[in-house]
Amino acid sequence: MSTAATTTELDVLREVERRVLWLSTAIIDHANRNRKDPSGLKIGGHQASSASLATIMTALWFSHLGSGDRVSVKPHASPVLHAINYLLGELDEKYLTTLREFGGLQSYPSRSKDPDPVDYSTGSVGIGATAPIWGALARRYVSSRFGGVSAGRQYSLVGDAELDEGAVWEAILDPMVSELGEVVWIVDLNRQSLDRVVPNIGAPRIEGMFAAAGWQVLTVKYGHLLHELFDRPGGDALRTRIDGMQNPEYQRLLRCDAAEVRDRLPGTESSDSGTSIGRDEKLAELVSGLDDETLLAAVRNLGGHDIAALGDAFGEIDDTRPTVILAYTVKGYGLATAGHPQNHGSLLTEPQMQQLSADVGVSLDDPWQRFAPDSDAGRLCADTAQRLTRPPNGTGEVAALPTDIGRTPSGRATTQAALGRALLDLTREAPEASSRVVTLCPDVSSSTNLGGWVNKVGVWSTAERKDWFDDDPETILHWRERPTGQHLELGIAEGNLVGALGELGATWSRWGQPLLPIGVLYDPFVERALEPWSFGIYAGGQSILVGTPSGVSLAAEGGAHQSITTPSVGLEQPGCVTYEPAFAIDVEWTLLASLARLGRPDGTSAYLRLSTRPVEQALAAIPSDPAARERRRKQVVAGAYPIRRASGERPDLTIAVMGAMVTEALTAADRLAEQGTSADVVVVTSPGLLFDAVQARAGRPVPGPAQEWVLDAAFPARRASPLVTLLDGHPHTLAFLGGVNQVRATHLGVTRFGQSGDLASVYRHHGIDADAVVSAALDLL
Repeated sequence: MSTAATTTELDVLREVERRVLWLSTAIIDHANRNRKDPSGLKIGGHQASSASLATIMTALWFSHLGSGDRVSVKPHASPVLHAINYLLGELDEKYLTTLREFGGLQSYPSRSKDPDPVDYSTGSVGIGATAPIWGALARRYVSSRFGGVSAGRQYSLVGDAELDEGAVWEAILDPMVSELGEVVWIVDLNRQSLDRVVPNIGAPRIEGMFAAAGWQVLTVKYGHLLHELFDRPGGDALRTRIDGMQNPEYQRLLRCDAAEVRDRLPGTESSDSGTSIGRDEKLAELVSGLDDETLLAAVRNLGGHDIAALGDAFGEIDDTRPTVILAYTVKGYGLATAGHPQNHGSLLTEPQMQQLSADVGVSLDDPWQRFAPDSDAGRLCADTAQRLTRPPNGTGEVAALPTDIGRTPSGRATTQAALGRALLDLTREAPEASSRVVTLCPDVSSSTNLGGWVNKVGVWSTAERKDWFDDDPETILHWRERPTGQHLELGIAEGNLVGALGELGATWSRWGQPLLPIGVLYDPFVERALEPWSFGIYAGGQSILVGTPSGVSLAAEGGAHQSITTPSVGLEQPGCVTYEPAFAIDVEWTLLASLARLGRPDGTSAYLRLSTRPVEQALAAIPSDPAARERRRKQVVAGAYPIRRASGERPDLTIAVMGAMVTEALTAADRLAEQGTSADVVVVTSPGLLFDAVQARAGRPVPGPAQEWVLDAAFPARRASPLVTLLDGHPHTLAFLGGVNQVRATHLGVTRFGQSGDLASVYRHHGIDADAVVSAALDLL
């Protein structure tokens, strides 16, 4: 709303604002008062947090948003989003009574689970707030690479408490972000957290931090009524008094009647320090001349609840750099609980709901009224719905991907190096599909063997930049930045990496332009990235996360850089398939299979755990016969394959091994054979897929189509024998395999923090060397 808005236009917006406030409050009230949970658990909801944003969201949706804009709504304001969607005809009335009901409106905005339009899933504090930053980056990438994507602002509606999250500042400080002028954050500065009124929210400090990061900072502190009072005699004293108040004192004023405000506002007997702050007579004279209604309205007249003031701020947005608008608000504005320090999860009583319904002009017995179509408010809703209508997305698909490039690696190689080789091979074998691949790194491109790929495809940038080392003969990694590049380099912040990964993986649903995003980071830091990556998967972002180097095989780096628990990620993370390849050919096959699952409505993400340990590729014994090779490939992709079968109908022992530990497993099998003990060796590439197959065979539900046949291929019942499992990670990852054929089992792995040393010493220390396998086998037998 610009400053030129007419009084009539503002009046209509205020009428819509009141209806939005009512609907959001009633949605929560109905869920708690009319629907009882037989378990006795509180259904919950956040009436006060919703009320805090009702004005801002009304002003944004009904005056300023365009069809190309997208908005991330703070988690606790989801009822406001549903109320607006209802008024715009985007949500059926039947859902208004289903908040937090199974199959109904979700607790927090969800792209994948809510029945109405949601631009960004939120709920994990800080992650939803930063998502539009990475959404803006993804839109620019798609636009520069493939075109046809409409521009628009990317808004985040952020609760002030979310600014406590480190993920917020990691995102703001990334060098790429300062160029994203379409990013706009609106901070709901209500100065309350869940438990209390925050004594000092430090708004000037927040302003300085955003400004130092290159953001435009706009502050909407006071509404038009207060500004008008500031111009009266005594107005300077009023501004100074309010500006100087601690947050708790101001919040206490919101709970006072007019007489108490007249007494407290000009000055109190003591300040927080216990000393008198005096009484300002000019201020006392000003407030004494105000009627009760004006006085109470004035102390609540913060900028975040003044539609005209918000419109002025929106009109000042500078689209050449990111913008943050700090909008001062009252938590619970317009409700009987406004400003109370414990209003976060409180619910209005029935009499309070009756009073609110009377104020708004809607019956509590018929709460879901829309505006009459021929009313000013009804016409505004219709016009807004038409303005925000988005054209349907295209149905872009990724070109066909090969399942096998056809090479048979030889010599000694690492699975980490095999990743870069496979990506380069893909550019030659399937250039159209390869053009959809985008890689990301947190400043570890060269140390994770992506140098060749980066040299081939270039680094993505919004504009071409000169490579000053292009003519340096000693420079191996060439940093050619241009809009056609396919590699993005972020700062050292894993949360930023997977945040961008999630949004690049959601372009198939946002703009009908699927991408194949691959993020590469050090495996020890995967757990740092798991929460935002998991949330990205939940929100529809499909991607591949590569953790490398992994395990205690990174011997010289010591315990700080040796991952232990990451192998079980695929067992536990919904929407994700995990692979730990043993050989270079396994990397190629599992990578191609993982890429084929991306960028589609039924797609899934993948996690590849790779190693820097060189392994003799001849040990893979890749069949030369095409049919036998294809059979092996299918087994690798399905989760496991036999690499060695002992002679006879049934071996004495089975060794199941993951990743680079295959060398120890085969060595141990050879040594056992010399002692007269026969052993099958099975390479497990995906414990998660095997577990799904076990569950499916038992008739239990699994997240996707399970391939039960792989159990018979890898662990046939006719060859069931005592089992030793081995991996460079926690042994519980494979502990379920003993139950496949109900055999006795011993599980070897890593359960302690590591230390620096040579590989043999480290393996011996953790009991995962060939000696440990032989000893465990003999004990078991």
